[in-house]
Amino acid sequence: MHEVTHFCLPQLLPLMKHSTAFLHQAFEFYEELLSARYPYSCYKQVFVDEAYKDVTPYATMCILSTNLLHSKHIIDETPLARRLMASAIAYQFFGCFIAMQSWSDAWLPIGIAEYLTWSYVKKAFGNNEYRYWIHKDLQEVCAFESTAGLVMLDNSDQKSSNLYFSTKHPFTTSEKYKKIYRKKAHLIMRMLELRIGRELLLQVFNKLLSLSTSAAQQKYQNQTWHSLLLSTNSFLKSISTVTGKDIQPFLDQWVTEGGFTKFHGTFIFNRKRNTVELELRQEPTANGARKYVGPLTVTVQELDGTFHHKMQIEDNLTKHDIICHSKSRRHKKKKIPLCTGEEVDMDLNFMDPDSPVLWIRIDPDMTILRQATFEQPDYQWQYMLRYERDVTAQMEAIENLQKYPTPQTRLALTDMIENEQCFYRVRMEAAGCLAKVANEMVTNWAGPPAMITIFRKMFGSNSCPNIIKQNNFHNLQAYFLQKKIPVAMATLRNVHNICPPDVFKFLLELFKYNDNSKNKYSDNYYRAALIIALAHSVTPAVTIGALSGSMVTADMLSSDMKLLLDEVTSYLNLEKLLPCYRLVVTVSCLRSIRVLQKNGHLPNDPTLFRSYASYGQFIDVRLAALEALIDYTKVDASEEELHWLFDIVEDDPEPYVRHEVLRMMAENAPFSQGDGSPLATTTLVERVWNLMNCKTSQDSRLRCDLVDVYYAMFGRLSPTLISVSESSFNFGFKRSSSAYNIEPVESMDISSDQILDIEESTGVSEMLPSSSPPGLSNPQEIIDIEVGTTEVVIQPDKEEEAEEDDKVKEERVIKEEEVEYQEEEEEESGKMAEKAFPREREIVATDQDDDEEMSNGPRIANPIQIDDSDSSVEGEESLVKVKSTSRSVLPSSFLKMAMASKQKDSTDIKPRHALERRHEDPHKFDIFDFDSDEEQRPKMQAFAGAPTPGGAAAASEEKHRHHKERKKKKKKKHKHKHKHEKHEKYVKLEKHHSSESSTRNSPFTD
Repeated sequence: MHEVTHFCLPQLLPLMKHSTAFLHQAFEFYEELLSARYPYSCYKQVFVDEAYKDVTPYATMCILSTNLLHSKHIIDETPLARRLMASAIAYQFFGCFIAMQSWSDAWLPIGIAEYLTWSYVKKAFGNNEYRYWIHKDLQEVCAFESTAGLVMLDNSDQKSSNLYFSTKHPFTTSEKYKKIYRKKAHLIMRMLELRIGRELLLQVFNKLLSLSTSAAQQKYQNQTWHSLLLSTNSFLKSISTVTGKDIQPFLDQWVTEGGFTKFHGTFIFNRKRNTVELELRQEPTANGARKYVGPLTVTVQELDGTFHHKMQIEDNLTKHDIICHSKSRRHKKKKIPLCTGEEVDMDLNFMDPDSPVLWIRIDPDMTILRQATFEQPDYQWQYMLRYERDVTAQMEAIENLQKYPTPQTRLALTDMIENEQCFYRVRMEAAGCLAKVANEMVTNWAGPPAMITIFRKMFGSNSCPNIIKQNNFHNLQAYFLQKKIPVAMATLRNVHNICPPDVFKFLLELFKYNDNSKNKYSDNYYRAALIIALAHSVTPAVTIGALSGSMVTADMLSSDMKLLLDEVTSYLNLEKLLPCYRLVVTVSCLRSIRVLQKNGHLPNDPTLFRSYASYGQFIDVRLAALEALIDYTKVDASEEELHWLFDIVEDDPEPYVRHEVLRMMAENAPFSQGDGSPLATTTLVERVWNLMNCKTSQDSRLRCDLVDVYYAMFGRLSPTLISVSESSFNFGFKRSSSAYNIEPVESMDISSDQILDIEESTGVSEMLPSSSPPGLSNPQEIIDIEVGTTEVVIQPDKEEEAEEDDKVKEERVIKEEEVEYQEEEEEESGKMAEKAFPREREIVATDQDDDEEMSNGPRIANPIQIDDSDSSVEGEESLVKVKSTSRSVLPSSFLKMAMASKQKDSTDIKPRHALERRHEDPHKFDIFDFDSDEEQRPKMQAFAGAPTPGGAAAASEEKHRHHKERKKKKKKKHKHKHKHEKHEKYVKLEKHHSSESSTRNSPFTD
């Protein structure tokens, strides 16, 4: 036996000794099951207060919460604590020693560790307990996939999912999803066991451990270290090596794909052919469902025994004829053999005399992930409940008998509760079902209320059944039933939809005669169950105060409610003097007080819950109080309480409390999308968004919880409230990463009349669209600006200014060269140059002014007018601030246009393209067309026949002059070519700069 050490505080030592006394049995069980030694030399368990989780396993060590420690007098905590500690040991083998290779392979160590854990539970608590939890986990997985989304164990292919979070990494996965992920991994591993056999699967586990142990001993040969990592491919190879079977189709069907199979079955008995015509219909179009192709087992219980039939499922509709092995007997009594080999006597008076079929089951061993519903008469469900020995079959029968509120159903459920040979969890479920059936049969119910007679018969005194015996919890099945029956009875209602007076009086007598003086075990969980039963008996108040809406006082309470409140307050005060284990009675009292508030018997006041939710109280009490506050916030729409809860999330020193608060808020959201709740404010959206993205970077679990809460309140889409009023203005620009900061201006020197004059002169008011332009496909891109109280100044970021310095310098150099060249041209060509370049001079001057303004102060969106007649550019140099008394909706595309400092637009004439202007006047000079410069300029022509003075000297001088002119023209042509290249470069740079500035001006630029 390896060294096992436990750590706790000194005063908890007796509790720790009792809680961990079984641990050596778990070690021995795992080593015997796996045929392998524990992989480490030691194991340590550390019990700490305010733990992050109840159990956190690490290599050779596990951190556990001190809340798992309990004494020998506590019954209810023992199964949970032992299962969690056994799970921590199982994760030492698979999860710590053999780890996953990647996140897509996490299902293997998790599934194997959970498989080992539940194997220990099966040995320690019995097969019925094991099958009961398998049945519950299967239902929970199917329910999650049908409502929330698919759970894909191996997502290496990165297939799309309909979940609202990413499953590619554990740090982005919801805690609820991880919980279902673990359960599904265990169910898949169990399905694999049923396909290849338990012995062969254990041999595969043994092989993996042997290879890992040998690889861990090689400290300097890392070629074998890959055996310490477990992947889907290596697991597939190990199974193929050990069993010779290929399970790749199984993995493709259940591991790499999500979903479950949904069956709906019916049958008809053919008397002539003595066959059962079975019809199974799949529903692959249902949420989370998928088509299944493969074998399926159908079990038919006949008069001559149990018969299993294998069916091949290929289509959505499968019909199969099952030949019966026995014939009907006309009310002849005979012992019926069951699947366990037991023979029992049955009363066959209620069954069909022509049919030998007693009941039919689909997939009794739960070999696939399925959700099966089967239609058969009520007497068959009753026979299944009475005589079927499988726990899952009895649970299915109880679930279906709720649909048949008949006296025969009442009798079958009553017999099941009184049957001491039946599994205690089935008896507890039968008690809850009997209460529902009794409420359906309230008009024709005969006798005392349901289960009062049963309880007094089982737990009443022999001499006086009305007085309950002293507590004796040695029979654990009777103890759990004694807790469940009062809770189920409290849900009974009469024809007036209130709890029957006999039931309420009976519940108060249970408090009165409760005596635990001679009991070996603690009765705190029993007293907590009685208080919960009182809370379930409460119905909405019908009083004058409740109807009028006035404050509820003690005088308005009925006599029954006064007695109930006295019991709750007395137990709540007693807990302060004599606290019980984990203060479970205080938790029940707080929940009962909240039920009284919701039903109008107490005034809605969160003060009590706030005091119990403060830091320093026991964690279970805090969570109960916080749960009541969350419910209060939802019912009363209290914004103050909602923000107080988020204060707990931000500032509470206990991480588990923060996690549980968000989990409860996700399950019971204060509001949902489309409710129109007053709690849905921009302040709340900003706070939750900042918590998700800024303040929870150190805690991935908390961040994922916040995503769950955000999804529960606002859904996947952006909240519609951020595009309403002034808040959308803030949201639109907070999301942008443009080069401009938009800041509100507190004071303004320009009057409203001047602003209106500016709008009229610039044409801004005419350009404001009344609705979204047809080019916008997404209405979320529209920025809703309420102009009138908000004044906008656009400032450039310093970083963007630094980046633009180089571009501005380059532009300035090009413009200076152009100005120098223009001056040379003016000297040579005189007036022609003055006519040719006025527009260019004005542009250069305007650009220089703009550049100086950009470098000296903030950039302001100047309104610009373009007069197409003379191509002149005019701009306002004063600070322009938009202000109006009406509310305008500006699309983001228009906002880009309004912010651009050099954007050209016309208010009266549509601007024309340069090519159109060129075609109007071919002789008009255009600065954008330099190739036609020589052709457009008029040329001097000599008169033919004119006399030339000077003779030969004049001819020589003329020849020299022509040569000089040709040389000058050649140089001039070269300058024109150089000038054209520079202008092309300048135009491209200007267009690029304009597009960048307009893009940066967009508030939706990412």
